[in-house]
Amino acid sequence: MAFKGWKTTIEAGDHVIAYLTRESMSAILIKRDEVYNCRFGQFPHNDMIGKKFGQKMISHTGKGFMYLLHPTPELWTMVLPHRTQILYLPDISFISSFLDLKPGTRMIESGTGSGSFSHSIARTIAPTGKLFTFEYHKERADRAKQEFEEHGLGDLIQIEHRDVCKNGFGLEDEVHAVFLDLPAPWEAIGSAKKAFKTRRSGKICCFSPCIEQVTKTVSALNEHGFVDITMYECLSRPHDVKGYRILTVDDAIRQAKEKEAERERVRQENFLKRKRERDGDTTGEADTSSGTPTPKMDTVEEQAEMVPVSKTTTETHGHTSFLTFATFLPVQAKDESEANSV
Repeated sequence: MAFKGWKTTIEAGDHVIAYLTRESMSAILIKRDEVYNCRFGQFPHNDMIGKKFGQKMISHTGKGFMYLLHPTPELWTMVLPHRTQILYLPDISFISSFLDLKPGTRMIESGTGSGSFSHSIARTIAPTGKLFTFEYHKERADRAKQEFEEHGLGDLIQIEHRDVCKNGFGLEDEVHAVFLDLPAPWEAIGSAKKAFKTRRSGKICCFSPCIEQVTKTVSALNEHGFVDITMYECLSRPHDVKGYRILTVDDAIRQAKEKEAERERVRQENFLKRKRERDGDTTGEADTSSGTPTPKMDTVEEQAEMVPVSKTTTETHGHTSFLTFATFLPVQAKDESEANSV
């Protein structure tokens, strides 16, 4: 079953995302007579076969359940085996948009890593696009190739074990977009330029964790004639939604009066207590109650209307890398601009 398509019923050989909680998910390859074990109990694969994707499945012990979700690139990013640092959804969506990825796009990616971004690219450029992805580490390249085949993406992704910084991409006049996730992306800029289709504009993105890398990359992009060079930092800020009691002006005034009345009552009690101590009164405390019950301090809050409020964190964590984008100017446009300047 392909990650780029959809189906309704689970069959042997399918990949299923076992969803226990938002923080607990796993990828399962369905095989007959095997059993998936987790903290909620046992879930036989045979019982999953024939169920609908999205269906709830209760464990044999009855102590828990999980949902059987259809695999998507987004879910795969959350459950894949990490072989390297990976790209997550905020960066993936941002890069895909700025590189103008769409069905039919031909693209270079280097390096492949754990294949997180590769899956999203493949779905976006399907059914007629092509992803040329390069990985300098042989074992990672072999494992990624196996996963692409298992996930039905072999026709969209061509992976090669190659050090592109030393040996280039080996492609000319071929692609519309380039993505570089390399320790030294500036060393691959020249080869990337050759890979762009020469009669149309293209987009390049370099993913670098350090600003020093960005500086060298921008210099290389300028030297090779790229234009519209821009750097972004994409951060994710979570919102915590809770219910808060909102007071009207009248409620706030009434609450202030109640608090002031309570403070005055406490002052009177303390004054009378000190006076009895000075006078040597041992007959017991005088009754200071006014005959009316003391208002509760939380009465107004309890009566106020509950309103959902979104609150962001004071600090935003999760920096991954800086994204440096640039535009490749087609050869035809360059020729025209040079002719006009003469």
